[in-house]
Amino acid sequence: MVVLSKYGYVVLTGVASMVMIGHLALKVGQARKKYNVPYPQMYSDDTETGNIFNCIQCAHQNTLESYPAFLFCLAIGGLHYPCLTSGLGVVWIISREVYAHGYSTGDPKKRIRGAFGNVALLGMMLTTLELGRQLLGWTGPQTWSFVRQPCSTQ
Repeated sequence: MVVLSKYGYVVLTGVASMVMIGHLALKVGQARKKYNVPYPQMYSDDTETGNIFNCIQCAHQNTLESYPAFLFCLAIGGLHYPCLTSGLGVVWIISREVYAHGYSTGDPKKRIRGAFGNVALLGMMLTTLELGRQLLGWTGPQTWSFVRQPCSTQ
């Protein structure tokens, strides 16, 4: 297998995702100071401000829970479909920021605004699945062949 030069987009998307994770971690650190939640305490039990801190913490924690799947699909799906996978990765990154912003209001229902990232992650999973299918030589409909054409030139 040859790694396409367009894989650089995948690499840059991975770096952008690390910046996003760092940003969410910074928000948790700032909230720890603001709401007086010392380490190693994960959540606040303060009846007045605890909910807001807990929502900020949950937004970061929920993102970390799906981050390994995101990175796997980005790295592997991006081998064959670098532009598509990178584009979907950027959508996922933006959605996690929208998710965290909504969640950090203290109203957990507002996190739903970032749910569009689930569609992007599903697309990334499909690019990864398609690569696995092709590597194994499984035949069937070439459902993704139209997507690779514009990005496959080196």
